[in-house]
Amino acid sequence: MVEIVDKLNHDDQLNNIQNPLNVQVFLNDLVGNDFNNVFKLLPSFYQQLEKRKGQISCFVAAMPGSFHGRLFPNHCVHLVHSSYSLHWLSQVPKGLVTDSGLPLNKGNIYIAKTSPPSVHEAYLAQFQKDFTNFLSLRSEEIADCGSLVLTFICKNDEGDGCDFWEMLGITMNEMVIEGLIEEAKLDKFNLPLYAPSIREIKQIIEKEGSFKILQLETFKLKWDSNMANHGEKEEKSRATYVAGNMRAVQEPILVDHFGEQIMDDLFERFGKNAIEYMNNYGKGIINNIVFSLSKTK
Repeated sequence: MVEIVDKLNHDDQLNNIQNPLNVQVFLNDLVGNDFNNVFKLLPSFYQQLEKRKGQISCFVAAMPGSFHGRLFPNHCVHLVHSSYSLHWLSQVPKGLVTDSGLPLNKGNIYIAKTSPPSVHEAYLAQFQKDFTNFLSLRSEEIADCGSLVLTFICKNDEGDGCDFWEMLGITMNEMVIEGLIEEAKLDKFNLPLYAPSIREIKQIIEKEGSFKILQLETFKLKWDSNMANHGEKEEKSRATYVAGNMRAVQEPILVDHFGEQIMDDLFERFGKNAIEYMNNYGKGIINNIVFSLSKTK
């Protein structure tokens, strides 16, 4: 992002616009994130900027906290970039159990083909609440004419195929059958995330009213796409790679509910199941959306 700003500033200078820039970058993550490890990389980053001999100075700081709450003072930020975060909900949706406590999403850890309509409605309602809140909070923090650039996972509008989390749920059900996971524990577990459709996103943005959409694009990535780019095709390597991607994101929340003892077995099985599914059905796609918004009020 800084390099893009530097290039645009350099192009202005070629057009006789002398405008050296000072850019302040705030990194945001939850308070438990180890920002010290990130900061250790900054000296090499600053050296790279100096080698480019651009007319830009960059100053990096951190702003710990949840993006579901306020992060900055009023009207002080010009650009907010959120990368693969906004599909995470502030909490597991309410309404996933009956009044008597019976699970409505039994056997699933997310919205699946066997989930009743009420489960989807509960997830959508929570996403609508959280995304509306995110837009409202950022509109207070962003300066006039400021921008948002948002990237997150979206729904498979074709309605076919198995998504990443459904495959994880299938794998966990296999372990229930073998007695490795308690069925009651699985029935009580639901992931706090939601992959919205493009229509749902647009409706929320229009209803909240603080931003207008400037540009919107979608793209697809295979579950092993980055690995494929490096020419590694071996089944075991692909399974390890796909499982590692899932584990890096989901393990903490799974450990909190199921304990650490099943994690190695779970993700080894998940990797094998994922690659088998991709090979047999030619599927295994993550749908993504990226769009830019401009503040309107």
